[in-house]
Amino acid sequence: MSTPITHTTHSPALLSEVVELLSLNAGDRCVDATLGDGGHAAALLEATAPDGMLLGIDADPQALERAALRLEPFGDRVTLVNDNFSNLENVLEAHRFRPVSSVVMDLGLSSWQLESAERGFSFRDVTPLDMRLGPTQAVTASDIVNTSSEVDLTQLLFEFGEEPRARRIAQSIVRRRPIDTAQQLASVVEAVIPRRGRRIHPATRTFMAIRIAVNRELENLESALHQAVRVLERGGRLAVIAYHSLEDRIVKRFIVRESRNCVCPPQQIECACGHRATVKVLTRRVVRPSDEEVQGNPRIRSARLRACEALGVSVN
Repeated sequence: MSTPITHTTHSPALLSEVVELLSLNAGDRCVDATLGDGGHAAALLEATAPDGMLLGIDADPQALERAALRLEPFGDRVTLVNDNFSNLENVLEAHRFRPVSSVVMDLGLSSWQLESAERGFSFRDVTPLDMRLGPTQAVTASDIVNTSSEVDLTQLLFEFGEEPRARRIAQSIVRRRPIDTAQQLASVVEAVIPRRGRRIHPATRTFMAIRIAVNRELENLESALHQAVRVLERGGRLAVIAYHSLEDRIVKRFIVRESRNCVCPPQQIECACGHRATVKVLTRRVVRPSDEEVQGNPRIRSARLRACEALGVSVN
């Protein structure tokens, strides 16, 4: 049974910090590339009132429905698009949404997505393993769990989940197949890594790794970052919130690299790369949520915010 669509007032992560870093003005055109519940989008619309415009993108059609309810008071200042942020440039071109003053990306899943019974994100789910953010995606978590070789599963769990027991978990998965539900998968992992009072469920890394693989999250993020800088006007700003080290590493390396006029190896005496800086770093240190914010929403405890400003130079 599908999760009912209801209005939500959930406060998004690092909201005030995002708004401050984006330095918004009335009439600005903003993009929320990972719309979710629309919390950041609502704040951007309020900060750019009375005539600022927002284009929101999300791969999950249910997320768009929920966000539409939240953003209804803003009327025709809002355009919502069901797509992946890896198609950012094409979406903006199709909707003639230029110039762009700011882009925000919140890479986390919404609470309702994690708790949605039909998605397979929760360790307790007894519905088929899915984990797709969009229903049109071809590969599901079940496909990966039940058809991948032990070697491929080991590599996936180690690279995407940073799981130190990746090989043992992969062996157990292969022995116990077919695995049809999230609950069954969680039980397989627990047999390898007993809970023993752990604060975090032992299957957390395994579930994250499979979800990343299903949705091609890391390669889509790499693509979206480059596109975001290309679409921003000179002085436009990009803010990205990551929730695990793999995502944050990609964001950090991208911003650092794009802020340099040379990316040649350190041992090379003379520059031969021809690279020119395309952004200015706005967050020399990563921004984390306050203790008070984490207390109100424990799921954002690992949130990390980084931001940069476009210099108006083309980026490949």
